[in-house]
Amino acid sequence: MQQRWLKLNLKVSFQLSVFLLTCLMVIGCQGTTDIERLRQEMYNQSKYEPLEKSDFFADGRASRPWIKGTVARGQLRTDAHLYTGKVNGEFAETFPFEITADVLNRGQERYDIFCSPCHGYVGDGRGMVVRRGLRQPPSYHIDRLRAETPGYYFDVMTSGFGIMYSYASRIKPEDRWAIAAYIRALQVSQGATLEDVPAAERRRLENQ
Repeated sequence: MQQRWLKLNLKVSFQLSVFLLTCLMVIGCQGTTDIERLRQEMYNQSKYEPLEKSDFFADGRASRPWIKGTVARGQLRTDAHLYTGKVNGEFAETFPFEITADVLNRGQERYDIFCSPCHGYVGDGRGMVVRRGLRQPPSYHIDRLRAETPGYYFDVMTSGFGIMYSYASRIKPEDRWAIAAYIRALQVSQGATLEDVPAAERRRLENQ
């Protein structure tokens, strides 16, 4: 008797599960249908296409010009030093903010992603794509580039140089400065001597 009761319960439970699942599928399909219908209605509604002619505006253009004096949110760039890399029209010799260990770490991360494929991890111009046949950029460690200002490196990343295209759309200004700072660190590292190491670190190295 108990076994028959158990089988009956299992059968009812299974049928109930199938029924509930069917209901959910119907509701889901109906919801999807409604969403697609709304999307289609929005697509079919009266609207102007980009650069379409308009009889409503006096100039005949559907696309409206920017209002003079307005600036898009996040695009008010009054700090020329930060956003152009220049001070009084000349490449900046200083950074627009304090260079900390966190900034250098960020610069290394961005450099390894965007710069090392061509310039190499130590800045010698022997990146992986160069080894595959691309034209080699100059090493950061030659005298000419060691003498360049941080603003120069920022401008090259912003505007491009030679076969290098602009990275302005890929790397935000603050990160371009961080990369410039890391390039400086690379230049120091490749020309450093034991005397440049802090005393505590020097003793640790000497003990090793």
